[in-house]
Amino acid sequence: MADRPKRVEFREEGPREGFQIEKTVYPLDQRVQLVEALAETGLRHIQVASFVSPKHVPQMADSEALFAAIRRKPGVHYAGLWLNEQGFARARATPGVDLAGKISLYASDAFARKNNGCSAEEMAQRQRRWLELYAEAGLTPDFAIVMAAFGCNYEGDIPAERVVKLARYARDICAGRGERLRQFFLADTMGWANPEQVRRLVGEVRNAIPEVRIGLHLHDTRGLGAANVLAALEMGVDLFDSSVAGLGGCPFAAHGDAGAAGNICTEDMVFMCHEMGIETGIDLEALVECARLAERIIGRRLNGHVMHAGTLAKYRAGRKEAA
Repeated sequence: MADRPKRVEFREEGPREGFQIEKTVYPLDQRVQLVEALAETGLRHIQVASFVSPKHVPQMADSEALFAAIRRKPGVHYAGLWLNEQGFARARATPGVDLAGKISLYASDAFARKNNGCSAEEMAQRQRRWLELYAEAGLTPDFAIVMAAFGCNYEGDIPAERVVKLARYARDICAGRGERLRQFFLADTMGWANPEQVRRLVGEVRNAIPEVRIGLHLHDTRGLGAANVLAALEMGVDLFDSSVAGLGGCPFAAHGDAGAAGNICTEDMVFMCHEMGIETGIDLEALVECARLAERIIGRRLNGHVMHAGTLAKYRAGRKEAA
């Protein structure tokens, strides 16, 4: 077991993943306000919007206008998401999008077919073409992500060796072009992960690609989000995707009218890290205010805990004054 990291990085995905899954199309100025507020907290990576079909995802139809409206803060990476070459072309043509080469892989063949209309193997082979496109755009492969790495509602448990094989594949196709894969994310897309599984899979992937930084994209579908983050911290993981106020989620994880659970909540995980003495570079109180802003925009109670209970700062300050 590795030592816990001294510092952890959170990549904020709420503005994209949160608003994209909502049925309502929220005003552009409100989304701009949230992105700008998040940039003031110390977060260094914010996924702003996606470049996808306006017909199928009207919530993201104005992504170009959204990027144009944001007042950028130096040192913050404002990311966009694309799923196909048309979306990538839109992102490249949009000023203000900080582009990064992404390799997308699937541990579940059934989920790949549901989400992309092709097999997991076909999806893996397509990544070679993406590396060509990134090279043409002057980009290096920044990170790879494996969807449904811990389990799948359509396929069940996912063998660890399948994920390990994909990890080596991502590293090798980059190396084949003289590039180095920097980050490798394990995504618990539908909320199957448990702490012991996180420890085991992180360990096996790290043994397979020890030169690559491991990150986790976790969902809190069944209430194990924080426990899984803690397990990852105990394995030395220092990189997580998260969403302010727990926004977002995977629509394929929903059942009936239950709705899709959100991602791990940024401010809750930052709070946990700070309480454990782990640095994040984030102003927690400012981040909590962002969560409350997101709740006001969405117009219903969101899933974060610290945003409602508050931090412990005022209680500690009160005890010091009393002393």
